Amino acid sequence: MAEITAQLVKQLRERTGAGMMECKSALQEAAGDLVEAETVLRKRGIASAAKKATRATRQGLISSYIHPGSQLGVLVEVNCESDFVARTEEFQQLVHDVAMQIAAADPQFIRREDVTQAVLDKERDIQRARAIAEGKPEKIADKIVEGRMSKFYEEICLLDQPFIKENTLTVAQLIATKIAKTGENITVARFSRFKLGEHEQAGE
Repeated sequence: MAEITAQLVKQLRERTGAGMMECKSALQEAAGDLVEAETVLRKRGIASAAKKATRATRQGLISSYIHPGSQLGVLVEVNCESDFVARTEEFQQLVHDVAMQIAAADPQFIRREDVTQAVLDKERDIQRARAIAEGKPEKIADKIVEGRMSKFYEEICLLDQPFIKENTLTVAQLIATKIAKTGENITVARFSRFKLGEHEQAGE
């Protein structure tokens, strides 16, 4: 039987959004075969988040997180499909974790689609100028810019950010694992981050 390495587990997690233990278990069942392990996860329903993404989310919770010292706080609304799931410990923990993520990582938008064209244009101009200043030929500068935009999205988009409690997982992948466990679609609707002395709102 093939050795189940951490790298193999990571690859499967990136492909499916499933949790570490689920991936390890699936790889063991599939004797280390990545494609077969993905099939195992599908059969278990862990990799089914994408199918639920179009389902309406009209229930959920609004939660707050106040950082020790009371100079930083977050309000966040996370939605699910039923009041039953909204009341579960699993969902409440997720909402709390999302609020902590926003407090710690200061995202400006929820998802890539939310980023305004003006913000994108400005960042592309900055990265293109940087590439040219580094001596990169103009014909490949645009490719370099697009590569660096992925890193930019990681910094400003909540769903693209590495999860603060487990940075091998993005927030989107974290939510996907919860979708699989609850059997319901889960979405982050909006958030506001308050820092003492600042008067800007984000995430709306």
